[in-house]
Amino acid sequence: MDELLRQAQKLLTDVRGAMERLNISTLKSELDELSAESARPDFWNDSTIAQDKMKQIAKLEARTVTWIGLEKSVADVVELIGLGDKELLTDIEKQLMGLESQFTELKQQLKFAGQFDGYDAILSIHAGAGGTDAQNWAQMLLRMYVRWAEAAGFDVVTVDESVGEEAGIKSVTLEISGNFAFGKLKSEHGVHRLVRLSPFNSDNLRQTSFAKVEILPKIDKPSDVVIDDKDLKIDVYRSGGHGGQSVNTTDSAVRVTHLPTGTVVAIQNERSQLQNKETALTILRSKLAQLQMEQHLEDLAQLKGPNEQAAWGNQIRSYVLHPYKQVKDLRTRHETSDPDAVLDGKIDDFIDAFLEFTLEA
Repeated sequence: MDELLRQAQKLLTDVRGAMERLNISTLKSELDELSAESARPDFWNDSTIAQDKMKQIAKLEARTVTWIGLEKSVADVVELIGLGDKELLTDIEKQLMGLESQFTELKQQLKFAGQFDGYDAILSIHAGAGGTDAQNWAQMLLRMYVRWAEAAGFDVVTVDESVGEEAGIKSVTLEISGNFAFGKLKSEHGVHRLVRLSPFNSDNLRQTSFAKVEILPKIDKPSDVVIDDKDLKIDVYRSGGHGGQSVNTTDSAVRVTHLPTGTVVAIQNERSQLQNKETALTILRSKLAQLQMEQHLEDLAQLKGPNEQAAWGNQIRSYVLHPYKQVKDLRTRHETSDPDAVLDGKIDDFIDAFLEFTLEA
C-alpha cells in the first residue's frame, strides 16, 4: 500500500508540475472571466463579438478542463489509498494505471509550453529568387499548408493574396485557427528550397526556387503587445485588388509602418478601410511579438528592425524532385524520400521532429 501511495503522490506532483508549465491556472481564470461575461443578459447584443468570445471559451475549455479533471482524479486516488482499505487495492491499481496513461498522452502538450504556442497562427508565403518558378513554388507551399490545416481540423481564412503575372503567387497571408496552431506551425518559419525540372522552361532544365514562409502568433488582443500610437505611421491608398464592389474605387487599402523597427504591414482586400486597419494592426502586433522572441528581449522598446537579409539566408528545408526524390530538414536532419506526400500536406513528421529537437536543445 505504501508503494502505491508513493506512486500516486508522484503522479500528482508530475501532473501539477505540467499544469504549472502550461499555465493552466491562468487559462482557467481567463475561462471563468469569459464564462461569467457570457452569462450576462446583454452578452449577445453584439453577435460578432459574442461569437468570437464563445470561440475563446471553447478553446480555453479544451486546454483546461481535461487537466483539471485529471488533477482531481489523481488527488482522489491519493486520498482513497490513504484510507488503507486493502479490499479496494485491485480497483485502485487499475484506476491509477488509467490515470498514468492519460497523463502520458496529455503531457505531449508540454511541447507547446512556449509563450504563444496556444495561439492561432498567421502564415505568410513570399516567392523568392526564381521568377515564375518561385511563384509557382509559393503556390505549391500554399496548397501544402492548406491541406495540412484542413486535415488537422483547423480553420483557414485568406487575409491577403498577390497573384503572379504568369503563374503561381507572389505572396499570400492566411489566418489558421485551432488548438496550438502557432505551436505546431512555428517549425515552418524560414526559407524553403525546391529543386526540380522546370515546367516553365522550354529546355526542361533543372531549376532551384526559393520561398520564404513566415509564421506568426496571431496577437488579436492589443493588451498582449502594446504599441505606442506615436510609433505608427498609417497610410491609406486605393486598393489594387481583383475586383468586387467598391474595391478599386475607394481608398480602402491600409499600410501600417512601425517606425522604430521599420516593420511594414499592408492589407488590401474586399473589406472596409477600418477592417483592413484592424487586420494590419493584428499582423503588426504578431510580427513584433515574433521579433521579440527572436531577439530574446523583455521590452518591446528595445527591438531592432527585422533582418530580412539574414532571414532569407535561413534556409530550413530542401525539397528535391530531381535528379532524386527527397525532402530534408536542415535543422533536425529529418528526411523522407516521398516528397509527393509532403507536398500533399503530410508534414506532421517534420513538425514532431522539430518539437523534439527544440526540447532537446
